[in-house]
Amino acid sequence: MARVFITGSTDGLGAMAARLLIDEGHRVVLHARNQTRADDAREGMPEAEAVVIGDLSGIDAMRDVARQVNALGRFDAVIHNAGIGYREPRRVETVDGLPQVFAINVLAPYVLTALIERPARLVYLSSGMHHGSRANLDDVEWTRRPWNGAQAYAESKFMDVLLALAVARRWSDVLSNALEPGWVPTKMGGPSAPDDLDQAHRTQAWLAVSDEAAARVTGRYFFHMRERACDPAARDEAMQDEFIATCERLSGVRMPA
Repeated sequence: MARVFITGSTDGLGAMAARLLIDEGHRVVLHARNQTRADDAREGMPEAEAVVIGDLSGIDAMRDVARQVNALGRFDAVIHNAGIGYREPRRVETVDGLPQVFAINVLAPYVLTALIERPARLVYLSSGMHHGSRANLDDVEWTRRPWNGAQAYAESKFMDVLLALAVARRWSDVLSNALEPGWVPTKMGGPSAPDDLDQAHRTQAWLAVSDEAAARVTGRYFFHMRERACDPAARDEAMQDEFIATCERLSGVRMPA
């Protein structure tokens, strides 16, 4: 059985994936933004091995979450599930002066990837909205453009695919993949979302632990446990390298070779 760490796993798709993995007999460590949510998570999933606590909007907190995870020992897989949606009506700054949607959706998975002891598998949650978007690496801080919440979200999910593919290319000993869960009726997706909620969490759990040949791949993009083409621009290796350099500059954390 595998040992899996899941960010943003106190509710929504993260909690659903955690429950599925626990029911299958895997060891799961949850992540909560604060103590209150951690207490709720422990009550709802007492079988979880532990709950790591930290607000992933701040770089210091990202580093602390990585330290907590490493103190628990090596994991077989890390699922980067934590994220916020596209309904922010204005540019909300974090303690580091970054847009919240970029910090949580992009920089946090980058920092955790760089600092957590390397697992065998990495899974990144993207979105169908990444198609047709671009990274706009010259203005990830959104200081030169008028704020657009939907565009900022789409760009963040494009960058999540960049991260997954960059890691797959750089770390040959890790299976690194991205996926879209679909537009489903979660807190983020809203009650009118049309896709199948029962399918939304299964791909991330499958990619994290399955021995099926279809899941034991790297540098791929999935939807409902089937490979799907990502936006072709995300496979631009020069863009991937520029993205990693941007994250290094903003976080002060280098990606290990």
